[in-house]
Amino acid sequence: MKIEHLAIWVKDLEAMKRFYCQQFDFKSGERYHNSKRGFSSYFLSGEGGARLELMQQDDIQAGNHLRGKRLGLAHFAISLGSENAVDHLTKRLQSAGVKIVGEPRWTGDGYYESVIEDPEGNWVELTV
Repeated sequence: MKIEHLAIWVKDLEAMKRFYCQQFDFKSGERYHNSKRGFSSYFLSGEGGARLELMQQDDIQAGNHLRGKRLGLAHFAISLGSENAVDHLTKRLQSAGVKIVGEPRWTGDGYYESVIEDPEGNWVELTV
């Protein structure tokens, strides 16, 4: 069994698509739009079969909570393959103005990771 994809409700569909495609080399499928529901989405595909669905719908509002500090999804992780890749991407993202929530480090549970925040506040772990 494997997780087929992760879906995220977003405020700005185009900006979020650009971020994940530019910063993580995801490839985007065609935009899907359902005018009856006011719904649009993109499926993004990454290395190794990872897929991310970005969704926007007119009647979905942002909640009043802190990302990573609420019940439900706290973060998702993208495996980069090496400590060097984690360090390099973290520095590149920081230079691009992306908020770094956690600097690269070894965690108590055995992961080498950093944590960044995407443009809408979702936490993304960059790990080996």
